[in-house]
Amino acid sequence: MARVKIAYLGGGSSRAPGTMASFMHHGSEFDGSEFVLIDLDPDHLEVVRSITQRMARNAGLDITVTTTTDQREGLRDVDAVLSSFRPGGFAARAIDERIPLKYGVIGQETQGPGGMMMALRSVQVIKELCANLAEVAPRARIFNYTNPVNIVSQAVSDYTDIPIASFCEGPIVFPPVVAKAAGLDPDKLKANLVGINHNCWSNEATYDGQDAFPILRERYEALKDKPTDDVNGMRALHLAVAMESVPSDYFNYYYFRDEILRERQLAAKTRSEVIMDALPDYWQHYREQAASDAPRLEQDRSRGGIHELELAIDAISAYYNDTAIRLPFNITNTGGWLPGFADSTVVELWGSVDGKGFHPEQQKPLPHSVLGITQQLAEYQILTAKAAWEGNADDAVRALMANPLVPSLTVAEAMYAELAAAQSAWLPERLLP
Repeated sequence: MARVKIAYLGGGSSRAPGTMASFMHHGSEFDGSEFVLIDLDPDHLEVVRSITQRMARNAGLDITVTTTTDQREGLRDVDAVLSSFRPGGFAARAIDERIPLKYGVIGQETQGPGGMMMALRSVQVIKELCANLAEVAPRARIFNYTNPVNIVSQAVSDYTDIPIASFCEGPIVFPPVVAKAAGLDPDKLKANLVGINHNCWSNEATYDGQDAFPILRERYEALKDKPTDDVNGMRALHLAVAMESVPSDYFNYYYFRDEILRERQLAAKTRSEVIMDALPDYWQHYREQAASDAPRLEQDRSRGGIHELELAIDAISAYYNDTAIRLPFNITNTGGWLPGFADSTVVELWGSVDGKGFHPEQQKPLPHSVLGITQQLAEYQILTAKAAWEGNADDAVRALMANPLVPSLTVAEAMYAELAAAQSAWLPERLLP
């Protein structure tokens, strides 16, 4: 079993209790390890520490959990960093969602202008993380869930030598969205999704061993005029049939832009505002469990559930215990694993992880019908990483113009100026207009 020192950057977040519960679920794989929870809120850190320590004790595990608000000291001599944080919290995300709507643009956490602003904030913290690791933990690896994970990984890969891999369950969870909308058995739809994070497509897809698309088309034609509560799923099914590639349902923002924009403009609250309403109940539940002799997180009262960041935990275990596992990850395309993308581009694909590292599987190309938009979003990813790490406001506008959700230069300039001013507390001066 691995005896490692793991820093969790974001260890006081609303997802942290579920993440640490997941680590304890894997407890035997980490027996003897030390976890350092790093965040800005000491009260939240103590709640998460108490829950984790009690779970470890009840499981008979030799696990040490400490907390700190000092990032540099928390990183000292760590073997691994699990990164999952949200600079500015949900209030900053609400700004990312609200302001673009004024300009007729969808505001979203990882897509379009909202996603870019999240990236600009996230990379500032990641840049500090990398500088600290170089000095106090030079052998550490980063296992990243901080959004947008592709842009975070791109920035670290372009500007440092620190090993980083980013994770997202998307390639696992997107195909069932399409299958369920079609009224099919999700277990029989086998789709290999690759591309860039939150913007991946299938390069192979079968249903019960047959070509999936004639089956999906038949189901879509039978269902397209019927009422449904699963609007998101039906859009993803429509898109899969139209492009003959199973999509990430984030592509709904690009291919059904006008409909979704109207829905967002008419909605009383944005997604982040809904989450903020629920946060007090989450933390009440966490505090109750922190005071319990036998903490037990409830699925519907825990942000994201009770098994959070599972792919990163699987990868950390596989790497430090040298036990091979197959999963999707985001990593540079060194070796040309995904045709159509430069070797230096961070791509999302499947592969294996063991004690020697990450081993991507050679992929078939994406269909021509979806390759172009994915390549465009990859270029946006590269431009945004550059703007975030070393660029200025002009670089940020250029990155914004590379995103298909942004309709014009005049909109990009005005929208960026308002977003950057609203988020100035989290941005360096070079990125302010």
